[in-house]
Amino acid sequence: MSTTDRTSTEASNPSEDSAEAAAGAQLSTAPAEDSGGPVGIGVIGWVRWFWRQLTSMRVALILLFLLSLGSIPGSLVPQNQVDAMKVAQWKKDHSFWVPAAEKLQLFDVYSSVWFSAIYLLLFISLIGCIVPRTWQFVGQLTGRPPGAPRRLDRLPAYATWRTQTAPEEVLAQAKTILGGRRFRTEAGTSAVAAEKGYLREAGNLLFHVALIVMLIAFAWGQLFKSEGGKLVLRGKGFANTLTQYDDFKYGSWFDPDDLSPFSFTLDKFDATYEESGPQKGTARDFKAYVTFSDGAHGAPQKREIQVNKPMEVDGSKVYLLGHGYAPVISVTDPTGKVIYKDAVPMLPFDANLSSSGAVKVPDGYHDKDGKKEQLGFNAMFVPTFAGAGKGTMLSQFPDLKFPVLALSAYHGSLGVDSGLPQNVYQLNTSKMQEFKDPDGQLFKKRLLPGETMELPNGAGTVKFEGIERWATFSITRQPGSGLALGGAIAAIGGLAASLFIQRRRVWVRAVAGEDGVTVVEMAGLGRSESAKLPEELGQLAAALHQQAPTAPDQPVKATVEGERG
Repeated sequence: MSTTDRTSTEASNPSEDSAEAAAGAQLSTAPAEDSGGPVGIGVIGWVRWFWRQLTSMRVALILLFLLSLGSIPGSLVPQNQVDAMKVAQWKKDHSFWVPAAEKLQLFDVYSSVWFSAIYLLLFISLIGCIVPRTWQFVGQLTGRPPGAPRRLDRLPAYATWRTQTAPEEVLAQAKTILGGRRFRTEAGTSAVAAEKGYLREAGNLLFHVALIVMLIAFAWGQLFKSEGGKLVLRGKGFANTLTQYDDFKYGSWFDPDDLSPFSFTLDKFDATYEESGPQKGTARDFKAYVTFSDGAHGAPQKREIQVNKPMEVDGSKVYLLGHGYAPVISVTDPTGKVIYKDAVPMLPFDANLSSSGAVKVPDGYHDKDGKKEQLGFNAMFVPTFAGAGKGTMLSQFPDLKFPVLALSAYHGSLGVDSGLPQNVYQLNTSKMQEFKDPDGQLFKKRLLPGETMELPNGAGTVKFEGIERWATFSITRQPGSGLALGGAIAAIGGLAASLFIQRRRVWVRAVAGEDGVTVVEMAGLGRSESAKLPEELGQLAAALHQQAPTAPDQPVKATVEGERG
């Protein structure tokens, strides 16, 4: 029969077309796209149409894209819940855009009305897409493979031969072979139907469910998260209460009572560096030794915290972020009375821990005339000084090889009584006067540990007493992180299953011909991406052919997609 004749015959047999369509139905749980207008009349029709559009995969992808776009302003514009001071500075620097930014809620993106609307619509869209697909999939799992179409030779992969083996034996052998290859089989009077690849749709559903889980985890984490930083001097401690943090960020539904009750003291901090070679000065190991107490009356425990190895406490994690040095400085007034003595943390600004900071003496100082004043010193500390005349005041190595402290002195008002927040590591000299040296320049001096700087005109002394270490810790609580990780792993697994597992059906028909010889037909049907279906059908046909070999002088005919005619 020629190709033209076959097409003409097929066109004249609509019942066969419907049988073939039934055999290929339900190879996927993807819902049919509704491209028409509203179904029904009035409000109900519009609601049904809107629901079908919302729960379509096309709209879900659009909403996911909009959610990604909506996250961009949250990264570019400072957020109130992250850093209110940065928000205030942004408003000061971009006053023209402030009215529009406030109307668009750009300072609170993740709790804004428009971001929440996109988020909720995506959530509803995914659920509305998953529920009907799940019921369809359950129906497929409880159902049986559909019967064989009348014309198997019309299917993409096809093989036939004639054998002297009885039809019953052929079908029994076919069912055994297909069952051994994990096909679900259903035997009829003249044909065996088999189906395989149900995990493809299971993976598809798992992927969509995992997306919902990740959305829930993201919302949970954003609403209840908390993250704060704390600089702790060696020998000093930290208690996990809101007032103890240097900076703190939190979610919209965060409650201070959610903070885990624990405390710790920094007993020692060790840092080692490469001493020579091209990697000289590179950090080899950082380790903080702490005494930890769980709860208000917990027994003290010795713990170690390393970079990327946090200490976990009741859902919170304590990370070691950085470290530096804190020169111990004492200040005396003109009478020789010590009015200030403390370790002053310096912030590093290069890899060799060259550091800068400020020493502020807000109380207790009176000049030689009895006038109450405040003292301030700009400070720079280097753990390894190159030496006078050997370059700038920058450290040559991050460890304490040749520590030097440089101070410049001021007196007047520090501005700490104004009620405005100040950076503790910077000195505001707008209301202060410089101490002058004999040449009329700003009075400054380099000090070695143990050395003293005498302020001009008998204004007092400053002594470099010694050096302490400090370490910075980040205490985070992200309640949805484990759920998000599980959702991500499930999404990857589901996506892999939906991409690599092929859903396909195979039919084997064996009937006795007019001459008494059994005619065996095998055909396979899969989705368009089932490229290996002809190869698999060939393997199945070869296995069955061994059990039911071709009758003498009867060739095997195989037809695959693209080879008909």
